[in-house]
Amino acid sequence: MKKILCLILAVMMVIACFAGCQSEGTKAESDYEYVKNKGTLIVGITDFAPMDYTDDNGEWIGFDADLAKAFAKELGVDVKFQLIDWNSKEMELDGKTIDVVWNGMTLTDAVKNKMSTSNPYCNNQQVVVVKKEVAENYKTLESLKTLKFAVEEGSAGQEQVAAIDGAKYVTVLDQATALTEVVSGTADAAVIDLLMASAMLGEGTGFEGLTYTIGLNDEEYGVGFRKGSDLTAKLNEFFKKAYADGTMEELANLYNIDTAVIIPQK
Repeated sequence: MKKILCLILAVMMVIACFAGCQSEGTKAESDYEYVKNKGTLIVGITDFAPMDYTDDNGEWIGFDADLAKAFAKELGVDVKFQLIDWNSKEMELDGKTIDVVWNGMTLTDAVKNKMSTSNPYCNNQQVVVVKKEVAENYKTLESLKTLKFAVEEGSAGQEQVAAIDGAKYVTVLDQATALTEVVSGTADAAVIDLLMASAMLGEGTGFEGLTYTIGLNDEEYGVGFRKGSDLTAKLNEFFKKAYADGTMEELANLYNIDTAVIIPQK
């Protein structure tokens, strides 16, 4: 009987040790260590000028893209940009198909609840975009109720349009597609980020016939990591340096972004 009890105790100790070792192993590798060990920071993005878009050679550039490259260099890893379905960004993070969402992301309560988010680094608004010839007709919230909108699925723009009493909308893949819907006439208006509207609308752009009228809100951009990620603190430190040494201002000037939107990093 004693031998059986001893055997049972021994087995229980082995199981406990194994479980403990597994737990320690899980805790040992932080998000930072995970990225360092694989040697690549995978950045989840959509095509969103002036934050993330491709140049004539197919390379990802933009205010966010260039900052992400600099952050990856500081971590000592390569960077890879991966197009994602914006509505599935949290699942992409949790499934480790990407390591970070860095794409002019509005810091909504929903985002903050599902991700570990950086300090805000840019101010923004969601603005209404219509054809120039009708812009004077749509400068109040009341006037917007008769419009059919195109909005990026899962975006802050969708959230703002959904809050307009009686407004109808369709969801599309990204903000650029929303603008195309307005040009083609399949939608009366789009709601997109002010930073994008400033860069993509008007003379000399691909959307010369469009303009933006009113802002629907005030918001801030942030970067998202997995819940509990230690990369968040490292990015906040990087943001402090990038603001202090003028990198953020230089990139804003490079991509025709008003430097007044940059939030001081302390």
